[in-house]
Amino acid sequence: MTETKTKLPKWFNGQVYEHGNTVTNRFGGDSCYLSAEELSMYDFIIGASVMYETDIMTEKFHDKLVTDLRKGLDWFRKNNAEAYMILLD
Repeated sequence: MTETKTKLPKWFNGQVYEHGNTVTNRFGGDSCYLSAEELSMYDFIIGASVMYETDIMTEKFHDKLVTDLRKGLDWFRKNNAEAYMILLD
């Protein structure tokens, strides 16, 4: 499968993968292939969501977490709307 290079934003400080992979929606079971950059952002979004939902962040970092989570969702929606609808909507 050919990898497309979509640049991650400057604010992104998560793990950057070298290869993409197929991801399955944990609720609906639909799957789609993500490039390395999309997979990196997807994992960041899922991790930030879990941290937000479990409220394990200190209040000091809560606002930054919410801001970065929203920016990540916006980035994903803009760069791969179809995968966004399958995995994150």
